[in-house]
Amino acid sequence: MLAAEVDRICREIGFMVIAGHGVEDALIDQVDALSRAFFDLPLAEKMKIVRPAPDVTRGYMPMKAEVLVRSRGGDAAGDLNESLMIGPVDVTDDAYYTAPAAGRHFAPNLWPERPLGLRAAYERYYRVMDALAIDLMRLFALALGLPEHWFDASVDRSISRLRVRNYPAPDGPPEPGQLRASAHSDYGSLTILKTEDRPGGLQVLGKEAAWLDVPHVPKSFVVNIGDMLARWTNDRWVSTLHRVANPPAGSAADSRRQSIVFFQNPNYDAVVACLPSCSDMANPPKYPATTSGGHLREKFLSTQRAIAYAD
Repeated sequence: MLAAEVDRICREIGFMVIAGHGVEDALIDQVDALSRAFFDLPLAEKMKIVRPAPDVTRGYMPMKAEVLVRSRGGDAAGDLNESLMIGPVDVTDDAYYTAPAAGRHFAPNLWPERPLGLRAAYERYYRVMDALAIDLMRLFALALGLPEHWFDASVDRSISRLRVRNYPAPDGPPEPGQLRASAHSDYGSLTILKTEDRPGGLQVLGKEAAWLDVPHVPKSFVVNIGDMLARWTNDRWVSTLHRVANPPAGSAADSRRQSIVFFQNPNYDAVVACLPSCSDMANPPKYPATTSGGHLREKFLSTQRAIAYAD
């Protein structure tokens, strides 16, 4: 049974590869090509939409502006990637989106003047990924022994993010300990990743404390669970450390890499407390209840380096 297999995978590693997802190849290719065109623009043009504040996950983040390992209490030189981020695309003037409790989770998206068509493609991709993530959460509910629609009310007005990361071919050796993306676990409920086959890729930390390469399977997505879902399940499921490695020596010229990442983050007011199927007398809840919005803001602030943010 599929739900039982998902439960097994999420207990052991928390990473899986999915096919048959129904997302059109043409849409993925369009987002990929338009993103490359954006990252190829002069830095001054990209900086016109620089991320406006550390707790606003919108706009452009330049190279080395983030250190993901800081979310785990570590430190390193800035990660060797740049990125473009958007959040929810169908925000209205409903009180839910404008309430003080919403904070900056529904801040306006920032769009570049070029390339033409990027906004339309990103908005469409966001909607498709949001629907796919809800489907996955329904599968996860079944895998956890819960009703299929258990999570629906927690993810119907989510504060998710679409983030495209560009890992340029290196122009010199990294600093000691510096990686394309330093070791971290994702913050939210689940992540849907489209990657590509280039030197210097995604690795997960295996049970023997060894870094394992995640295989690239054409026309598939890598899906992994994040810290919030691990907390919801009382650590029945694992949010596994992962990183993006530097390309091996001698392969730098062909190592430019781009990832399209959708981070599903539940509604800002979703209460994350131990699920009824994940505790008993011998295994009581480990964590106090929290909210999705508060958890995410804390994580966002922990990873930022000092850069010039817009007002």
